[in-house]
Amino acid sequence: MGEQPSAKSNKAAKGASAAPAGAAPASKKPASGTSGKPASPATAKRPKSAKPESHLAMVRRARRINRELAEVYPYAHPELDFRNPFELLVATVLSAQTTDLRVNQTTPALFAKYPTPEDMAAAVPEELEAVIRPTGFFRAKARSLIGLSTALRDRYDGEVPGTLKDLVTLPGVGRKTANVVLGNAFGVPGLTVDTHFGRLVRRWKWTDQEDPEKVEAEIAAIFPKSEWTMLSHRIIFHGRRVCHSRKPACGACAIAHLCPSYGEGETDPEKAQKLLKYEMGGYPGQRLSPPPDYPGKPAPPLGTPAGPQ
Repeated sequence: MGEQPSAKSNKAAKGASAAPAGAAPASKKPASGTSGKPASPATAKRPKSAKPESHLAMVRRARRINRELAEVYPYAHPELDFRNPFELLVATVLSAQTTDLRVNQTTPALFAKYPTPEDMAAAVPEELEAVIRPTGFFRAKARSLIGLSTALRDRYDGEVPGTLKDLVTLPGVGRKTANVVLGNAFGVPGLTVDTHFGRLVRRWKWTDQEDPEKVEAEIAAIFPKSEWTMLSHRIIFHGRRVCHSRKPACGACAIAHLCPSYGEGETDPEKAQKLLKYEMGGYPGQRLSPPPDYPGKPAPPLGTPAGPQ
């Protein structure tokens, strides 16, 4: 609900039709997502509810956010390029402390040189390090890649296992990485609790937990298992494109009316529109080979400017 108008504004508006509470001024076009659904941010900070939100009300709000994000990002997908479970596993390990874009720009040369676990297990460490250097922490990552490739060769006949229990035994593979691989290479539902996911679910008051495993457990209890993988993609997409850490684009957010933290970021629609990233802001995405339904531009190869990300 918007703020009550002053007496002066009441006189000025006398005889005019009243606009709905919280509606954007008629002179400003609402921000639109690439899906064609217009965003519907509030234009005034809503008053806090007199009563704390019940758990049931939070669950209903959370599920509604998920449904509305599905309309905004019908094309949400894993933003790492891969052609098989091994490539996704390696790319996910490389994605630590860097962007998916930088990983995607690095892996073509990596998989051309080491296409299988057997090839990567036999890699000369210094040569592998040179290939993955752009992703940062390349020495530690090279050790993990050689270690996990050796384990795949020796313990799993060169195949990536399709269970959480087995995946987390591989060097450099934690629960988050395992869930990425399971959800996107094997179709096994899982929640990917990365920094974006954790930040947004706390901002939306779905949980106050900081530990990723506790976050995962609490969010898993809110949604059906069948939703977990796509929920992860939608939240991560929204965190990267709209709901940024330092300055969320509140005025261009399609779920602002459901967000208890509305107003932490830029609420002016025109200014907020300029904060949007990737395809939402008219820039290339993170994948060099995006899915066919992706509405944005493919990312450029390594060494080519990609615009603001």
